[in-house]
This record gives sequence, C-alpha cells and structure tokens, in this order.
Amino acid sequence: MVSHELRTPLNSIIGFSEIIARELHGPINEPKYRDHAELIRQSGLKLLKLVNDVVEIARLEAHAVELDIHSENPRHFIEDVQDEVEEEARAKGVRITTETLDDGRVLADDRALKTVLFQIVQNAVTYSPVGGRVNITVRRAGADMILEVADNGPGVPNQDIARILRPFEQGENALTRRTEGAGLGLPIARLLCEAMGGHLRLRSPPGEGLTVTVRLPAG
Repeated sequence: MVSHELRTPLNSIIGFSEIIARELHGPINEPKYRDHAELIRQSGLKLLKLVNDVVEIARLEAHAVELDIHSENPRHFIEDVQDEVEEEARAKGVRITTETLDDGRVLADDRALKTVLFQIVQNAVTYSPVGGRVNITVRRAGADMILEVADNGPGVPNQDIARILRPFEQGENALTRRTEGAGLGLPIARLLCEAMGGHLRLRSPPGEGLTVTVRLPAG
C-alpha cells in the first residue's frame, strides 16, 4: 500500500512534466520553462528509482519476495540490461562488451535475475571513468553458472567490500563522493542472489577497478 501511495504521485509528476517538456499540447514561448520541465522529469525518475530500491530492500529483509525459479538463458537478460543503461553509458563514452564462454542456462527467477544484472551493470557504468569500459562475462564452473561484471573505475578498498554490500553504505565518504545514490544497488543484488540459492562476491585489486561475481545454480 505504501509502495503504491509513493509511486502514484511520482508517476503523475514524471508524466505531466514530460508532456510539458516535449510541448505535446503546443509550443512554450519561454524555452526556460521547457528546460525546467525536463529537470522535473529527470528528478522524478531519480526519486522513483530510489523509492523502488527502498521498497525492494524492505521486501527482501522482510522475506516477502516470492520467486518463480526455472531455467533461464542469462544472455537475454544481459541484452535487455545493456539497452536500459545504453543512454548513460553513451553519455560517458563507456564501452560495454559481453563475452559468453558457455551458453548454459541458470536456475533463477526472471524478474530477480534482471534486477540483479541491472543493479550491477548500472553500478559499473556509474563508477566507470569517462571513456571507460565494462565487461560482462558468462561462464560455467562445475554445477554453477558464473556472471561477472568488471569495470575499470576507482575500485573499492578491501576493508570496505563487506560494508558496501550492506544497505545504505557506500565506498566513498558522503561529503566527498562524486556520484549520486543511496548505496542500495549492490545490497539488492546480493540479497536477490541469496534468495535464488546463489551468492554474490566483490573483488577489487588495487588499480584494477571492481569485479562483481554472481554464482547461480546451472539450469
């Protein structure tokens, strides 16, 4: 109920500001109003993502997430996620590549798997430098499938790895960090992986960016 009450006014803000920004009901004589409407829309989208992430964390911590586990091809979800982050990646000149070393399937819930991949890939794009790269690898390891997302951003100090996998934690000091966000993306991905019978690990050798490894049962 709270989720619905939060999202409904936000959807109105985003929708009507988009109508104004695109001048769908006629031209706006003052261009600044159009720019302001677009700023409202962008801010609404950021707030909607935050609301969605907070609701997801609350559901996961309350064990209120229902999963439908079946055999899935991870490539389809990777392609969808790449499309969703394409605009942000293009704006920063970040190149995303995919390397499929095994065309196997995973046992997963389709919504949860897409959410896991989206949170990880978007995090990688966000923390990549301008002109950076993000590499997605799919491979098999025994009875499991491995999905890895590696970036060449600043990485995470070893002493911070466990902390940033907890909700509302981040690797940089709140006063000096260069990116926006509430620190929910990786914790959501971790909790969903564990709910599907897998796990998520972080690896960040000095000067080599961050690699997120998702291990899920093979389907």
